[in-house]
Amino acid sequence: MKFLNWVWFKPKKMEKILRRQGFNGNSYRLFMGDYKEMVAMEKEAQSKPINFSNDIVPRVMPFIKESVTNYGENCFIWFGPEPTALISDPEMIKEILSKNYVFQKPSHPLGKLLAEGIAAYDTDKWAKHRRLINPAFHLEKLKLMLPSFHMSCCDMLGKWEKIVASEGSCELDAWPYLQTLTSDAISRTAFGSNYEEGRNIFQLQKQQGGLVLQAIQSISFFIPGWRFVPTKTNRRMKQIAKEIESSILEIINKKMKAVELGEGKSDDLLGILLESNFNEIRQNGNEFGITMKDVIEECKLFYIAGQETTSSLLVWTMILLSKHLDWQARAREEVVQVFGSEKLPDFQELNHLKIVTMIFHEVLRLYPPAIMLSRVIHKETTLGHVTLPAKLQLFLPTISLQHDPKLWGEDAKEFNPERFNEGVSKATRGQLSYFPFGGGPRICIGQNFAMLEAKMALAMILQQYSFELSPSYAHAPDMVLTLQPQYGAQLILHKL
Repeated sequence: MKFLNWVWFKPKKMEKILRRQGFNGNSYRLFMGDYKEMVAMEKEAQSKPINFSNDIVPRVMPFIKESVTNYGENCFIWFGPEPTALISDPEMIKEILSKNYVFQKPSHPLGKLLAEGIAAYDTDKWAKHRRLINPAFHLEKLKLMLPSFHMSCCDMLGKWEKIVASEGSCELDAWPYLQTLTSDAISRTAFGSNYEEGRNIFQLQKQQGGLVLQAIQSISFFIPGWRFVPTKTNRRMKQIAKEIESSILEIINKKMKAVELGEGKSDDLLGILLESNFNEIRQNGNEFGITMKDVIEECKLFYIAGQETTSSLLVWTMILLSKHLDWQARAREEVVQVFGSEKLPDFQELNHLKIVTMIFHEVLRLYPPAIMLSRVIHKETTLGHVTLPAKLQLFLPTISLQHDPKLWGEDAKEFNPERFNEGVSKATRGQLSYFPFGGGPRICIGQNFAMLEAKMALAMILQQYSFELSPSYAHAPDMVLTLQPQYGAQLILHKL
């Protein structure tokens, strides 16, 4: 009866409630729901590049795009026996993001193999972790991380120098270099002097991300208990998880030993987190701190959130500035005016880069690293004028709202950083139509970290190089862990 309830009675009941509330979608099909069509459409979309256009929604989420076309913005789709309602109304999204104790983060055991941490926790556990991690992202602490960002950028530009040196210009795929840059930067800022060990952990994390994505896209994802079957993939995922935890624990133990001997500095993310946790336990007792397992999960999350999002922002910025050379020239002029051609950018000066900031906002609007946010409700909940059933998952399509002509005007799909000339609130006219870092109390804790690193990297690139799209570049935005160029970012670099 439990099985029948899961695969038939409950889905049909949920479908009836959703239709009564004005949501439309395909009728439920036993066990698989819309999954087969979803996978087929994604494979078709990924099979070939598109003409260079910022109208990328049909490529990165083709099934959702078709559902909205067929059923309107109030629609639902089926992930196996579980319906997911699409919420596209800015006011409803604002309410969802502001009530984080009601609208919670959905979880799946496969996700736990990748990373949990503050991004996955809910209610009081989330609040505790947020309080303890906040000091690591305080403005004064971020300033101390600038030398680490600078070193990582110098490493990348040193590699470019060797490639470009003889000819003065060359073609290269910037994407792997930008991934290495942000991976090195998060290694240095998360683990300080242990960043080489951190780099090895992050290679394992990347492999784990690929395996988790592969598992999610497989039919077996819907079979209860499949993750316990000792398949080659399942065994490898568990092995990687153990290796990562063991390596992080070793770094934590070294850090704690150094702190005890008075040798440890608390200027990296791990050191600050350990110090914050130690102070909390000392002042209020063990129950107010977090466990060693929790610290390990936060370290795993530092990589996923810190590396993937910044590399995605930088690669799409370089691609778009290669297409829009006028904006590249304006950004370079500003950088040279603020820093000159050699000077190391400092914190105050990075904050004066108004044109660069406008460009980043426009890139994040058109190519957000996360194209969708998801939430789940655990009891019947009223949202705006609708009543949603318990256990319903919700999708908040970031990219659809950020490309919507009704919210952004007829040029919504055009690259126009000028729209952010007077800041985000003026550009959005007070509506929640731009949320690349989420919103409400759960807004990304690392957004200032990501923007600071991206500004440093772009400023140093613009000081030394101009760049344009190579004829071999194929425009193919693809959602992996973040929005990425499927075939790389082939650019022609010119040494200045």
